[in-house]
Amino acid sequence: MNGNEHQGMVIQERDRHLLRELAVMRVIDREQAKTVAAFGSTTRANARLLALTRVGLLRRFFLGTMAGGAKALYTLSLKGARLVGVPESGLRRRQDEAVVADFFIHHQLAINEVYCSLKYANRALAGIRFQGWMGFPKRPVSGLRLIPDGYVEIETPSGIIAAFIEVDLGHERLRVWQDKVRNYLDLAVTGNFEREFKQRHFRVLVVADSERRVDTIRDVVRLATDKLFWFATFESIRCHGIFAPIWRRPKTDEPQSLIREIP
Repeated sequence: MNGNEHQGMVIQERDRHLLRELAVMRVIDREQAKTVAAFGSTTRANARLLALTRVGLLRRFFLGTMAGGAKALYTLSLKGARLVGVPESGLRRRQDEAVVADFFIHHQLAINEVYCSLKYANRALAGIRFQGWMGFPKRPVSGLRLIPDGYVEIETPSGIIAAFIEVDLGHERLRVWQDKVRNYLDLAVTGNFEREFKQRHFRVLVVADSERRVDTIRDVVRLATDKLFWFATFESIRCHGIFAPIWRRPKTDEPQSLIREIP
């Protein structure tokens, strides 16, 4: 068996890319796999995910009940991680286990949706390049009580956009948001951000599950600042794209693009 085969299955570069991305995303559904691996059809995606599961490179489990239409989810196995030389970061779920409800999984899938929009939606945008992503199993700055959902750097014609990602599915208390705002402001003014991330400025991209939730968080943020924070909904990203003029600021209702050069 050569380096491109695994238990009789020919491993393609697309498969390796998918496995490497799972080390970042931790869990994916079929639609996210189609985006990451550029599968041309749902049938092809289903067949390849099943094949990778059968040779032990992925683990599959289900979210929801079979009676209610459970969704198949996939996570990286130890074999898959070793094959592409990445840390084993897969979720601890048994093969074909059914999980009725799991907030962590819903939240991670939502983070992944933002990640995919930032990394893969910019392929056709001239001068825009995905520079890097960071997750935060630990606090990004020692002594700071702040754990973002992600951090991204995007190269644009006018320079690097550095941004923390905050995904809100409506479960966090407003007191938590008050603390987040204070900590992000501290990060901006103390010099810790520039020292840790080697960039001068950053944004905080807040993506929520409804316009009502966006307005609620904006009410909290605008009491402290009109800077740093940008707000959008998942629906607006799905309908128009993450680089479209869909973003609102704490005290401005007029939608803006993340990158001014994009028409």
